[in-house]
Amino acid sequence: MTLYHFGNCLALSYIPFWIVYKYCGLSEYGAFWKCIQAGGVYALTQLGKMLLLATFFPTSGDYSQDDPDNFSPLQELLKCTVDLIDLIGLSVVMSRIAGKGHTKVLIAGLGWAGAELVLSRLLVLWVGARGTEFDWRYIQKSFEANISIVHFLSVTALVWLYSRHDLPKQLLPAVVILIGFHSYKSVICDMISHIMHMYSWSLLAFKAVFSLTMALIVLHIYGGVATLAA
Repeated sequence: MTLYHFGNCLALSYIPFWIVYKYCGLSEYGAFWKCIQAGGVYALTQLGKMLLLATFFPTSGDYSQDDPDNFSPLQELLKCTVDLIDLIGLSVVMSRIAGKGHTKVLIAGLGWAGAELVLSRLLVLWVGARGTEFDWRYIQKSFEANISIVHFLSVTALVWLYSRHDLPKQLLPAVVILIGFHSYKSVICDMISHIMHMYSWSLLAFKAVFSLTMALIVLHIYGGVATLAA
């Protein structure tokens, strides 16, 4: 039964990645190895972020749903600023991929999200989902992995848009604002959770709606710029 639960969580986490890879045309480009390379850059980026966090930020005061009163908005905001390094990493990945814009976005975004899943959630699922007692938290983590696909694809598209020299000037402020919203998504969700007392499934639903809304806006801008570029 425990292995069955683990298998369900694993399928719920990984099958959406396979669907995106298969049906968005990446399999036709033989882009699997490029996605792995993007995941390698993600790992190096996270190592750099960990060194910065360990050097400049104390471990005390971290926000947790188990201790919602221990929340410092300023400290969490400063920690999220370190996540801007991800934008540099994504830019480096896309600069090394030959092809059209949508191919670069899909390869970099999918590789980034896949590496995040492997490094951040796989061990948790392996240890926790195989426990003797069923726990919904691991199903939630699997859903969070699906939300991460949308999030990282949106971020990658924004990095691509920002790097375009032919991006209309009137769209630049919108792209920068959206990059800010995506970069500080975690602290925004933590603040909403703290203020509105949203936890568990309600917080997961908010993250899904937030990511999907941002993704639709990014898709609208990306579609217009890609059409002009074509």
